[in-house]
Amino acid sequence: MKILVTACQVPFIQGGSNYHINGTVNALRQAGHEVELTLFPFKFQPESDIQYQMKYLQELDFNAFNGHKIDRVISLQFPGYGINHEQHIVWVMHQHRAVYELYEEDKAPAGLKALKPDVEAFDNRAFDTARLLYANSHRVADRIKRFNHFDAQPLYHPPYGEEHFFTEDDYGYIFYPSRLETLKRQDLLIEAARYLKTPALILIGGDGAKKDYYQSLIEKYDLTDRVRLIGRFSEAEKYQLYARALGIFFGPFDEDYGYITLESMLSSKPVITCTDSGGPLEFVVDNSNGFICEPSPEQIAEKIDWLYSNRQIAKQMGLQGKQDYQQHNISWQNVLEKLLA
Repeated sequence: MKILVTACQVPFIQGGSNYHINGTVNALRQAGHEVELTLFPFKFQPESDIQYQMKYLQELDFNAFNGHKIDRVISLQFPGYGINHEQHIVWVMHQHRAVYELYEEDKAPAGLKALKPDVEAFDNRAFDTARLLYANSHRVADRIKRFNHFDAQPLYHPPYGEEHFFTEDDYGYIFYPSRLETLKRQDLLIEAARYLKTPALILIGGDGAKKDYYQSLIEKYDLTDRVRLIGRFSEAEKYQLYARALGIFFGPFDEDYGYITLESMLSSKPVITCTDSGGPLEFVVDNSNGFICEPSPEQIAEKIDWLYSNRQIAKQMGLQGKQDYQQHNISWQNVLEKLLA
């Protein structure tokens, strides 16, 4: 089949969405389909640009191009899922979160308040005209049900490089790889280091807008010998950092899906997450393959100390996570069977 995949790209910003997009395209190609990826450039400000892009995309007909019939269109993101096609499959990675679960009426500027009903109407139209509607997690499906009143079927996909993750004996550190931004809440882990009673170390990987702020916290609390911002790392380094970790912290606010949870499970490492972290809660089982605690530095420190003081049990928890991952039937084969049904 000739298949177009649509998504969006914020120039010079990389993240989990890139793995999702490229993974989908690669899986379709490996299955023998002709696949093209169409990326729409996106920026969050000003809101008038979003209005313009929604209007533009709603008028696009993707059924054929220059005499070539397109058999399927698979759309992954707002606002790219607004295009028109008679066999349109929408697999929602995330919506425009600023007008949904992150929206605060009393703090929203006028432009965002004006944008909110238009985005809701845009999404409702896209979901209503889609032949199939999926979400990349139960959390995202729950949001679509809550805000848009549509039933989206959760459909999990594996993280990039699934086959390369491995495990080794731990080196006594907690690892948190992610973009350094407010919603990822690395500050919770930095603050937790103040309360540790064991010699556990903390490695925070990645780059982002909060880098300087997080470094200032480390210096403010005199934690330079315990907490390190290690910056960007290669794929090979990533697998080693997971493999040698005592455990993984992943405590974002209301995450959509979260590769970090799955990567931890593939590396046979226990995960510490929070009660309001969203996607990770679909996989982490408290006191079995990790811990679920309040977003409290003191509670996080307590769980880290427990893992450090019970290294053999921590290892067994990680192995349990690997077994749990395998039971979820997370594979590209399953994804394609659903998307192309």
